[in-house]
Amino acid sequence: MNSMFTKIVRILLGVILILFGANKFLGFIPLPELPEQANNFMTSLGQTGYILKIVGVLEIIIGSLLLMKKWVAFALNLLAPISINILLFHVFLDLKGIGGALLVAVLNGILIYKYWTHYKTLFQ
Repeated sequence: MNSMFTKIVRILLGVILILFGANKFLGFIPLPELPEQANNFMTSLGQTGYILKIVGVLEIIIGSLLLMKKWVAFALNLLAPISINILLFHVFLDLKGIGGALLVAVLNGILIYKYWTHYKTLFQ
């Protein structure tokens, strides 16, 4: 688990999560033009007043845990449903923007695999 590859993947994923989590509050990365259905969906989430903020806070917390190498298995567990939802959003609503979603899902999957010994007891 302490290999250089695992460290690079963990740090890269942590930076991505903090960057995009902070962007939900600060808006320093402009959002790309979305297809109509995807735009309607994101507008609906934004109008709730809390969904995107909670996801942003979770991304920042998870990213910070990954960067500090604290509770990594727990952080990856929290990230799994978020990364799956990001991936499904792009599969069904914005296929041309799937690259980043695939990157997050693959990095999350790699780290779950690398930390699999922490999850074994969940499946016994």
